[in-house]
Amino acid sequence: MNKLKLLQGDITKLDVDAIVNAANSSLLGGGGVDGAIHRAGGPAILEACKKIRSIQGGCPTGEAVITTAGNMPARFVIHTVGPIWNPSDPERMDALLANCYTNSLLLAAKNNVEQIAFPNISTGVYHFPKERAARIAIQSCQRFILSEKSITAVIFVCFDEENYHLYEQLLAS
Repeated sequence: MNKLKLLQGDITKLDVDAIVNAANSSLLGGGGVDGAIHRAGGPAILEACKKIRSIQGGCPTGEAVITTAGNMPARFVIHTVGPIWNPSDPERMDALLANCYTNSLLLAAKNNVEQIAFPNISTGVYHFPKERAARIAIQSCQRFILSEKSITAVIFVCFDEENYHLYEQLLAS
């Protein structure tokens, strides 16, 4: 059974153990998927993020934190901060993006998450090249699930057709 799955749609509607939020380092909500998750989940997510901020400050790029999913069908939201694309340092950008996936999956496994859904991290306003980001996402998740058997499904949820088709091609090859 292939543990990597692909959907096009709204990540906030998925009934899975955890959805991943492409957050900003403040954890206080923003645009894109971050704003959609905060709106759909309601005030419980913001309150949980404020508690995390009071303990550790924000969330550094490549790291991840976990909160309730509030009003959404998922149990948890794992917030990870993707890198803002810097073409003068592509290796560092790649490593930071890979860390987003790996650290999210580590946190998921630690919290008994079996099914996790990822958005397209950093490919919107952070301008990470979409195909490059898709390759990193798939490779990072494949590596992790080979060693961690508790994760039964990793779902890549693409909001737009361009990302969906990129993932579709990469997963088929």
